[in-house]
Amino acid sequence: MASGQGADIIAMAGKGGTGKTTLTALLIKYLVETGRTPVLAVDADANANLNELLGLKVDITLGEIRDRMKTETPQGMTKNEFMEFHINQAIIEAAGFDLLVMGQPEGPGCYCMANSILAQVMEKLARNYRYLLVDNEAGMEHLSRLNLRKIHTLFVVSDPSARGVMTAARIADLTRALQVDVGQKVLVVNRVPMPVPEALDSHVRQAVEKTDLEFGGYLPASEEIFQKEMAQDSLMGLGLDVEAVRQAYEIFKRFL
Repeated sequence: MASGQGADIIAMAGKGGTGKTTLTALLIKYLVETGRTPVLAVDADANANLNELLGLKVDITLGEIRDRMKTETPQGMTKNEFMEFHINQAIIEAAGFDLLVMGQPEGPGCYCMANSILAQVMEKLARNYRYLLVDNEAGMEHLSRLNLRKIHTLFVVSDPSARGVMTAARIADLTRALQVDVGQKVLVVNRVPMPVPEALDSHVRQAVEKTDLEFGGYLPASEEIFQKEMAQDSLMGLGLDVEAVRQAYEIFKRFL
């Protein structure tokens, strides 16, 4: 699934609680507002709830379809046909973008065949989009599961802590172990108190020097975004008067 043969792939990664799902929602908003559509967003973090930040309701997840394929494929229908039909049914359509939700991790038993079919269907699906955006868990196993071997941009999100920045550096290195070809890896430090603490800036500089991460920028802590997240409300209506939104847009503009 490479650029030129379908969607440009953008992936988000970071340890839990860094706000990568928030950044994913803001990126979808940016791509839609700048006319870079259509976008297919895949929520591949079991705890992400990206749909809430986009104001969308989820009826079925890819994980549920994968489970059902093992026991519910009707006679006269291949497992490939079953998966493709239900995945198309699971697409949540919105203005300028669509959303698919991976759902809970795999249960007991072998999912090799189901995951292989899932990867084939996703590859076919991605040809209809300009961007495929994947919101990952920290381990990024879904990149392998969906057979995403060539990524245009990987945004690695950290919180404003030494441990968060160290984890971001480890995630950047993990892509090599997964044999994923990444065009650029961009470090974004989220929910940062302003002015930026000198100790944090020092950790960030060291992480960038020791890895192939490029520094994207700092996003300030935002009361407006915090209130939206607490209310499980969509971020799509936020404007550029919100400093964190404006700074996120500046980062996207530089790297996409």
